[in-house]
Amino acid sequence: MRATKHAAPQSNRGRGLVMGIPLALAAVGVLVCLAFALLPGRGGAADSAAATESSAPPSSGVPTGSTPSAAAPSVTSPAPAASPTPRPSATTATPVSAAPSPSAATSGTGAAPAAASPAGRIKPGTSYQGVATSYDAADGNGACSFGPSGDLMIAAMNHTDYESSKACGASVLVRAANGASITVRIVNECPLPCAPGQLDLSHEAFAKLAELSVGRLPITWTVLSPGTAPDTMSIRYKSGSSQWWCGIQVIGHRNPVAALEVRTATGWRQLARTDYNYFLSPDGSGCGGPIRVTDVYGEQLTVDGIAVKPDVVQPTRVQFARH
Repeated sequence: MRATKHAAPQSNRGRGLVMGIPLALAAVGVLVCLAFALLPGRGGAADSAAATESSAPPSSGVPTGSTPSAAAPSVTSPAPAASPTPRPSATTATPVSAAPSPSAATSGTGAAPAAASPAGRIKPGTSYQGVATSYDAADGNGACSFGPSGDLMIAAMNHTDYESSKACGASVLVRAANGASITVRIVNECPLPCAPGQLDLSHEAFAKLAELSVGRLPITWTVLSPGTAPDTMSIRYKSGSSQWWCGIQVIGHRNPVAALEVRTATGWRQLARTDYNYFLSPDGSGCGGPIRVTDVYGEQLTVDGIAVKPDVVQPTRVQFARH
């Protein structure tokens, strides 16, 4: 066996001397690096970061150098409008500068909303579904106060679609599922529980569609603008009318009447309509003066020279156009 040789141990003094020299050299190197870094014109990581920050554009919506408390409002907050958006009303024209509502039908980009239709619940050219029943119409008079009628091809409109007599005088084309059809004139109201869409036909009218024993008949119906209307419409003042109070009725109109106005010292005044189909001036304003009548298509006709003669049918020289 070979004997392993062990080196003789060094003294502690010699070992400390050897280890101290490298430590001293490392310390000197650190001092030299620090001195070099502090020389003018030399930048460290902080200078590089500052340079990068100063060259970057300012954040959107916040001025450069501003504090968080001076930041602009959040972009999700709606800006206040400069002025309230005008809303069109039934008696005023829509301002040209008004922006159209997103839901409003327009003829083109930026166009103003179309004016509201003067028609009520039942509109010309629209088909409605319902059921036909029948009643004894007697002499043809009814809630519309037109008086007796020699033509019994008439009907009563259900309470909802009657709409405070707005349906009075309308010509309605009625079709049954079996293909039969008739045209009737609305002269009466069918009270509740008559349902929306229901027409209560005279016995004479119902018999043109089906046997009276059927009782209830599914139908569709449409408001017409007939060509067989009188040449002119007429005006009638209600019994008891005077210069202090009056009720005015339109008779023989081709199309349903949507509104009636009288001329007063301050301009045209629209009168309220009753369930019995008269337009009332409770204080006598406009009684005996010019009358302006508007149909469901928006056509307006002005009538002059109609004196306050209660219960007298006075012909005019005008009639609504056919549509």
